Amino acid sequence: MRICQFLTSRSTLSSIRQLSTGNAKGSDVVIVSALRTPIGSFRGSLSQLSAAQMATQVIKALISQSKIKPDQIDEIIMGHILTHGGGQHPTRQAVINSGLPSSTVTSTVNKLCASGMKSIMLASGLLSLKQANIMIAGGMESMSNVPFILKRGDANYGHTQLYDALLSDGLIDAFHQIHMGNCGENTAKKYGITREDQDKFAIGSYEKSAAAAKAGLFDKEKISVTVPDKKAGTKTVSEDEEYLKVDFSKISSLRSVFQKDGTITAANASKLNDGAAACILMRAETAQEHGLNPLVKVVDYADNELDPIDFPEAPVGAIKKLLARNGINKDDVKMWEINEAFSVVPLVHVKLLDLDPSKVNIHGGAVALGHPVAASGTRIVAHLAHTLKSGEYGIAAICNGGGGSSAMLVQAL
Repeated sequence: MRICQFLTSRSTLSSIRQLSTGNAKGSDVVIVSALRTPIGSFRGSLSQLSAAQMATQVIKALISQSKIKPDQIDEIIMGHILTHGGGQHPTRQAVINSGLPSSTVTSTVNKLCASGMKSIMLASGLLSLKQANIMIAGGMESMSNVPFILKRGDANYGHTQLYDALLSDGLIDAFHQIHMGNCGENTAKKYGITREDQDKFAIGSYEKSAAAAKAGLFDKEKISVTVPDKKAGTKTVSEDEEYLKVDFSKISSLRSVFQKDGTITAANASKLNDGAAACILMRAETAQEHGLNPLVKVVDYADNELDPIDFPEAPVGAIKKLLARNGINKDDVKMWEINEAFSVVPLVHVKLLDLDPSKVNIHGGAVALGHPVAASGTRIVAHLAHTLKSGEYGIAAICNGGGGSSAMLVQAL
């Protein structure tokens, strides 16, 4: 028994040492490039573009930056939730319009807010199985262009009703028929997270995002986007739009949005936004063959599900799986990117996992930058990829409606 314990211990230590070297082995899946559009406000700077059109520009930039030839990309997986009115198979649109050959395999994933991260997870699995050599994975969302819908059969004699697909298919819990914000309120009450706690966190998110933007810390991950313009024909959008719109003097006086005497407001919650993000993945040996320097290796990933109303805390379980499976202590993680669907989400993770707040969303998050829902999971992975230093671990985690979540552990190379 002691010999078995000793061997197991040595095996575990060996695995940890291999992970801590910062060197990728041939079979490791690595991210060699990760880019995103600027994030536009609702009906703002990017609203003239569909989700597929934003993704097209990101895919083109990825190919140009990496110098990978279009016909070398085997498959592209993109997360996209609110596809209404965007035309058939938006990922296929983005792929063909990017100049990739028609033989490129394409898939669109809907795991609500975790869609962009799930696409990276699926790509990583296919690469590990050697079913592909080079893949692009990401997420895209144009919340500005989600239509109102008329249910078939409702258009009878007299008046009828339009439904906002943005709400019905994106922001309303299908089981309790309540807004995601009401689930957030439930979590805040459950764990004693106050309005003041959330407002303070939101102010910090805005301040950190502004400081990071000023310091150019988003420049490596962000591309400029060409947008139709009535006067000039086209215009270029290069900057994130949302974080510039805050009025700090009004935050404490805003009314709660979802419940009377609630804690969640327009300021301490994420916004409705437009954007796309994607990354190129391959095995380390493929990167070496192409002379590419990987940003990070994908160490592990996990999902977790809870009761739908508890979705804001669902990433806690996914994170615990990652730490346990890889023999890593939470203090070994240099950066945490926990998506700010609401301020209460990262706050409850700090509380339940006893995280160092100074390591959580160090450059702000969705409260300030915005939350183009299917793109956000990719954005937070991309930010880790460009920010971590060699050998450092980072964990990105995101909750999704219905009680789900996804999390990913990466290590910088």
